[in-house]
Amino acid sequence: MKIAVLMGGTSAEREVSLASGLAIVKALRERGHEVWTVDTAAGYVPQDEESDLLPGGVKSAPPESLENALPLIDLAQVKELRGAELAFLALHGGDGEDGTIQALLELVGIPYTGTGPLGSGIAMDKDVTKRLLRDAQVPTLPWRVARAPEFTYDPDIIEDLVGLPCVVKPSRQGSSVGIHIVSEASELEAAVRDSAQYDTEVMIERFAKGRELTVGILGDQAFPAVEIRPKKGIYDYESKYTPGMTEYLCPAPLEEEVMAQVQAYALRAFKVLKLRGYARIDFILAKEQLFCLEANTLPGMTATSLLPKGAAAVGIDFPELCDRIARLAVR
Repeated sequence: MKIAVLMGGTSAEREVSLASGLAIVKALRERGHEVWTVDTAAGYVPQDEESDLLPGGVKSAPPESLENALPLIDLAQVKELRGAELAFLALHGGDGEDGTIQALLELVGIPYTGTGPLGSGIAMDKDVTKRLLRDAQVPTLPWRVARAPEFTYDPDIIEDLVGLPCVVKPSRQGSSVGIHIVSEASELEAAVRDSAQYDTEVMIERFAKGRELTVGILGDQAFPAVEIRPKKGIYDYESKYTPGMTEYLCPAPLEEEVMAQVQAYALRAFKVLKLRGYARIDFILAKEQLFCLEANTLPGMTATSLLPKGAAAVGIDFPELCDRIARLAVR
């Protein structure tokens, strides 16, 4: 199959996307596909220049330095993308995960991996996600949202409904960018202001101390849950992407009925949020109660990322996982 792997872009998660994209490119080539690398901020990247996208490479520029980024309308004219039978999306955050690029690909008639524009937009918005989860009786933690331009909130409601400590994070951002755990009411305003750098909506959510779990989904199959044990107590950007900062257990050491329940909740969330293809659903197990935190429509896709860990637990290696995602998208 002729596949264009879309990666990079200009979101805060550009480096993570490049890592995912290059891993997918390698895996798909191992499976015999003809693969082209496309940086959505710059266009086609020839195979002999792909190494420049690695950390420190000349094309791994941080988002803020990409002043002349390729407009989306021009992205649709990239020859290697227009000639592909499939666009494999390795984008994280921004236009790649909020449904914008998915809508563009539908307009130009190019099949692509993963969730469509509507489900992508829903899952990117943590407030909308939690409202749908609540209606579908998938347990989720109490929350409130502070919105631009003032980012005002009622401290009394926060203390009564959400409580302290609480988690403050951008409502529409990934990779734990801009996340804070607030223990004192006096710290709340500064945390909201910092998170507001990344989004026009900031979520204030009850903090639940417990075991962090994530469930990968491929088609209608829920993989075994992975348990995430960050060594510094919070699974933030540093814990995710610094080697040795987090321990991962897969399958998670859970009682059989708990494993079955978290997989069932993950599949229910996948359906109610209108996701398709593949995704990853995050949970916390606090005092024997499961709470769904969010859904990731384009989860990390290096060989050591969480979704591939779940797939490996049922005998699906990374190249096969990428191949299955591609073939599922075409079907």
